[in-house]
Amino acid sequence: MADMANFFLAWLDPWLLLLTAAGTFAGIYIGAIPGLSVTMAASILISFTFKWEVNEALALIAGVFVGGVYGGSRTAILLNIPGAPSAIATALDGYPLAKKGLAGEAIGLTTLMSVLGGFIGILALALLAPPISALALSFQSRDYLLLGLIGILLVGTLSGDFAKGAFAGALGVLIGMVGLDPMTAEGRFTFGTITLMGGIHYVVAMIGFFGVAEALIQIRQIDTAAVRQTVSRVIPPWGDVKRYLGLALRSSGIGTIIGALPGTGGDIAALLAYDQARRSTKNPEVPFGEGAKEGLVAPEAANNAAVGGAFIPMLTLGIPGDAVTAVIIGALFIHGLKPGPLLLTDTPHLFWFLVGALTLANIFLLIFGLTGIRVFTKIVECPKAILMPLIIVLSVVGAYAIQNNPADIYWMLAFGVLGYFMKLYGYPVAPVILGVILGPMMDENYRRAMIGARGDPLVFLADFATHPISLVLTVGFLLMLASQTPLWPGRRRPR
Repeated sequence: MADMANFFLAWLDPWLLLLTAAGTFAGIYIGAIPGLSVTMAASILISFTFKWEVNEALALIAGVFVGGVYGGSRTAILLNIPGAPSAIATALDGYPLAKKGLAGEAIGLTTLMSVLGGFIGILALALLAPPISALALSFQSRDYLLLGLIGILLVGTLSGDFAKGAFAGALGVLIGMVGLDPMTAEGRFTFGTITLMGGIHYVVAMIGFFGVAEALIQIRQIDTAAVRQTVSRVIPPWGDVKRYLGLALRSSGIGTIIGALPGTGGDIAALLAYDQARRSTKNPEVPFGEGAKEGLVAPEAANNAAVGGAFIPMLTLGIPGDAVTAVIIGALFIHGLKPGPLLLTDTPHLFWFLVGALTLANIFLLIFGLTGIRVFTKIVECPKAILMPLIIVLSVVGAYAIQNNPADIYWMLAFGVLGYFMKLYGYPVAPVILGVILGPMMDENYRRAMIGARGDPLVFLADFATHPISLVLTVGFLLMLASQTPLWPGRRRPR
């Protein structure tokens, strides 16, 4: 009974209820603006909650987290500009649907599946925290290296041209390597300039490759008439819900597990779920990449399920599941709490309060997500001569706001021009962003694994065969490579 009382505490206290609702609403629209990430929003909020009660701070941050992860899908669907890395996969089929005049239906479907995925992740947090955290703890450095490689290869295969996708991913890894070496503090690709020693922020690259590049592409078609959005249906038909329920549940499972892996997050979960949907869907009504609804259901269910998964290692092990939970750990320390194994034992009321606040935020997500869509979809009806320059201006503001560094503006514009030519010649930009994000993680874990193997490549490779998780990931990685060769069944071209 005490656990249930703590679970419903945020529901019954009017002030906590208001904070959760305000956080969810703000998170949706903060997440929809490229450059204003949910991590940034959570960081700013903590500075305002120093003197608050811990329940008040957690209620607000939980709402922002849930709303922010979902919010990135709106601009991804309407403008092909993901508001967050976790919405990159959503743009692949969401934007083609918007171009067909189905933006309202697409946003309604993503809202419903995001809420479903969020509930699955929260349920896993409440019931399966110890076993899932144990699985996450068993991942070793070489496993994270393989996971990063698989993530980049997945995006390469999703682009249609594996060679171009792999090249784009490698370019992203190269960009992610710029800056000080995390182990030796020596400059890498800095060319002796102080400006590059801090590295290149992945959000700057994302704004450039998606925001500015897409604006430049759209400006080339400035005379094209805007698509008029007639939003006749927002709530998806019951037939679609039943049809995609199984896919949403599978994707939610993927999102929960990937979210529980420290340092991963919703972006990898969304891409893995999208690839799983593409491979498991035999006869989609519309091909993937051209407006397949499966391409919306899978990533949106996965990235919201990753929210609940990310709390599992944070609360049970004291290890952040992603950047936002790393910020939340700081908030808990500020309020005199220490995340880890003793947190659930010493303060079980806090655990159940957080589960209840996340559940309440998910309900508010359903309410706010299904309202205001008709107004929001008017964005794509705005004349391109007004909308595209406005996007570029907002991109400049967003890039500068990340670190208050003018150099980020120049990088953002340079990436925008590069992304423009990549799109012009058929090179995907999504692998570049994932490479920038995963490159440092892959580098750090590769070197840790080699240090553990004392620099002996044979020992390093032998570990892949002795550790079950490494073995599964290695086999998956090799199968992905083999599936792209002409010898793979079904890939031979007829003479």
